Amino acid sequence: MHTPILVPSLLAGDHANLAASASKVEQLGLKWLHLDIMDGHFVPNFTFGPEVLAALRRAGSTLYFDTHLMLDEPERYIEAFAKAGASNISIHIEPDYDHAAALSRIRDVRCQCGIVINPGTPARAIEHLLPLVDLVLVMTVQPGFGGQSFRRDMLPKLTQLSTWRKARGLNFRLEVDGGIDPVTAAECRAAGTDTFVAGTSFFKAPDQAAFAAAFAKL
Repeated sequence: MHTPILVPSLLAGDHANLAASASKVEQLGLKWLHLDIMDGHFVPNFTFGPEVLAALRRAGSTLYFDTHLMLDEPERYIEAFAKAGASNISIHIEPDYDHAAALSRIRDVRCQCGIVINPGTPARAIEHLLPLVDLVLVMTVQPGFGGQSFRRDMLPKLTQLSTWRKARGLNFRLEVDGGIDPVTAAECRAAGTDTFVAGTSFFKAPDQAAFAAAFAKL
């Protein structure tokens, strides 16, 4: 199992000063930043475009940009986000497009790649893609808005993916996003998770350093 890492989600940061929010993450010694890209179609909200990533890079951010494309047609935007500074690009299984080809294109533009499943999507929907990815993201809320409550009925899905990973000698990171705090993260860690996206709980924490330290102990 990979070393556990906390990945703050910029969606819950200060939208009037995203560079400062990213800098705070870096100052705490964290290495990853999660960027939720929403198109208003696949999910009922709009967030960031490639220019936000590019602006953060121009502002000096050296964080690993964990870029989550919640788009109807993610394959159309792979090159744009890679050029803007994405480190990993994760795409959803639910829309109808050539998922394997899109993952291959992400690698072609020198990014790592991930596959994402919503709460209503079973693990078997991505089983055939597991050897192709660096990361699997299991949504533990219905995507679209921050601040939702963690769904414990997703824990068996995490266990299943973790079991497949071990049995098949795969090395992808297993990531969760939605309602994650130190308590729910411990439950996910017991199910095999190693990568924890936290938005509202991180940015609203009264002591962000202590919050981060709790994840380092998982």
